[in-house]
Amino acid sequence: MKGVEDTPDTRRAPRRHVADLVPVTDSMTERVIGRLGNVSETGMLMLASVPLSEDALYQLQFTLPLSDGHRAPIDVGVHLLWADPAHVAGQTWAGFRFITLGREHRDLLRSWIDQQPD
Repeated sequence: MKGVEDTPDTRRAPRRHVADLVPVTDSMTERVIGRLGNVSETGMLMLASVPLSEDALYQLQFTLPLSDGHRAPIDVGVHLLWADPAHVAGQTWAGFRFITLGREHRDLLRSWIDQQPD
């Protein structure tokens, strides 16, 4: 896996809102820890349903709903950059930066983001 460079433009990368319910799983515990809010090639927003450790590293997995009806699993190593309480008790909005993302998964993610509906 290749590391994701942290450049000043990483927060400006094109993002795609995730309209479907896409669970996010902690690969170490195999436990669903939240759902995907939006995603870019460099990071993601998640609505967490479990407490997260500040400034921690996680190994996460989620599946992208493809236009042909299939689902594509994406594995990422992430760094938790920030977390803010959501309006629902026990839930937190969390922003992650990708630190590892395999080339195949990066290409799939880039293609999925580029196909976002108007």
